[in-house]
Amino acid sequence: MNHRPRLLQIGTSPAAMSQIVAHADVSVANGPGDAAEKLRTGRYDGVIVSDTLSSELIERYCRDEIILSNIDQGIASLDLTGRVTWANVVLRGWCSENPVGQPLISSLNGPSASGNPIVLASDYPDPVQAAASGRAVSFRIHRLEPAAQSYLDVRIRPVFSGNGTVIQLVSLLQNVTAEVEQQRKLHALYTSGRELAALEPDLLAEMNVPTRIELLKKNIRKHVHDLLRYETIEVRLLDKQTGELVPLLEDGMTEQAANRRLYARAEGNGVTGHVAYTGDSYLCPDTTNDPYYLEGAKDARSSLTAPLKYADEVVGTLNVESHTTNAFGPEDLQFTELFSKEIASALNTLDLLTAQQSCTLSESMEAVNKELALPVDDVLANAALLYARLHANDADAAKHLRRIMQSARQMKECVHKIGRDMIVGTGSVGDAIPLIGKRVLVIEQDGQFRKQAHLMLGRLGAEVETVGTAAEALALVNDASYDAVLQEIRPIDMSGYDAFRRIRVAMPTCRVAFTTGFGYDAQHSIVKARMDGLQHVIFKPFRAEQVVGAVTAPPPPEPTAQPISAIN
Repeated sequence: MNHRPRLLQIGTSPAAMSQIVAHADVSVANGPGDAAEKLRTGRYDGVIVSDTLSSELIERYCRDEIILSNIDQGIASLDLTGRVTWANVVLRGWCSENPVGQPLISSLNGPSASGNPIVLASDYPDPVQAAASGRAVSFRIHRLEPAAQSYLDVRIRPVFSGNGTVIQLVSLLQNVTAEVEQQRKLHALYTSGRELAALEPDLLAEMNVPTRIELLKKNIRKHVHDLLRYETIEVRLLDKQTGELVPLLEDGMTEQAANRRLYARAEGNGVTGHVAYTGDSYLCPDTTNDPYYLEGAKDARSSLTAPLKYADEVVGTLNVESHTTNAFGPEDLQFTELFSKEIASALNTLDLLTAQQSCTLSESMEAVNKELALPVDDVLANAALLYARLHANDADAAKHLRRIMQSARQMKECVHKIGRDMIVGTGSVGDAIPLIGKRVLVIEQDGQFRKQAHLMLGRLGAEVETVGTAAEALALVNDASYDAVLQEIRPIDMSGYDAFRRIRVAMPTCRVAFTTGFGYDAQHSIVKARMDGLQHVIFKPFRAEQVVGAVTAPPPPEPTAQPISAIN
């Protein structure tokens, strides 16, 4: 039996090849993608190229195949139903079997997964159909691996013919699992940081200071172990009077290291003292030849130390150690610095609560504010909103709303007077009540934080009103005057800068300060507002001296008719 050669025909068969074609098994490639796939999967004795094609084109096919098969992203060509007609090596590695001929999305379920991947963050119910109709689409899929979760970002683009018809689709895929996990870890760190500082008055009223400190230490240990996966840790607090770094907690340190007296100095006090002195983190990749390192954990070979900073001021240090060299990298440093910021914030809260515990007035006023402050604020804010909408069209309703607002404010004034009289009655005057006579409006969506703001500002002598949205604040500032407004940087109902500008227009000489917890300003509200007169940014939880400084600062210059910054 004579062997019939297998040939791959690309383009139209040249007339000169008719005799050969007649005695061969010929497979015709329908386009470049099909030709590349047939060359990959089939065995051919030869390739027939049309007169319009050249050896240079064959070279290009081979070159492109090498490039597409070796880049670190998945690439596939699809037909208009979303089935794969060609895939590079990377994409094939993400699939449980050869994806050619299979729908792209379902083919990406991984070797050990059960069920199809989940399409996330897509603007279209069927992204493949949207691409086939001529749209460029992007979406993310979650691959359902039992052992480990993975995520792929997918982009599908239509390929048009000369007359504008979609003839096929091209897809580019990128593994973004590391980025997704990093964002999850950042979110977990932020959440854990809020838990560290969640020392609510209601829960801690009966706890003494040592018990509160033990609660904080327990939370720090838990989150360091669970999130950062560090087993050997040490936290020290900076005594501002002496410069000594006083041990707060340690796990895995030698007894000598745990009891060692360290000071915030450039040299002679280990990495910990150096970090507290400079305010900069320090990576020690090899403890055997580091000029600052003093033994902490037995047989430690590398360490990472970060300052605990609150409002740019060092309040302590966090040190972690490992038994292997080069155990910590840039990502470890990033996460540790973020968590150190949350620890510092929690320590600040602890100091604030400790100071409050010693004040008899705090306990008395807390009981009153706990029951009355926020409900009365809500009545006042809602009445102000309704009044703003109705006063021009319904005089009778506006009259009743005005009476409700006056009654709410009278109730608040009565409570404030009782507290002020109690302070004066104890003889605690002067610096203890620096905000007597000041009216402060707080814009904050978190109800618990609004309650705490009432407590703190009330103890400082201020008359306080709080709202949850910028719209409520604007209704109030259009009806009354305030010495200061403490506005969270991202209100839930408008941009921080827009709210800031409108408050300044309504009350030109009012002091408006931004408040922020995590320090991230995606809308650049701080930059814009500083150009239009912003003078203070207060980090949560509040420190008394920061609040007093913002409320008692000289009035800002009146805003220009046309602000410098533009609203997005």
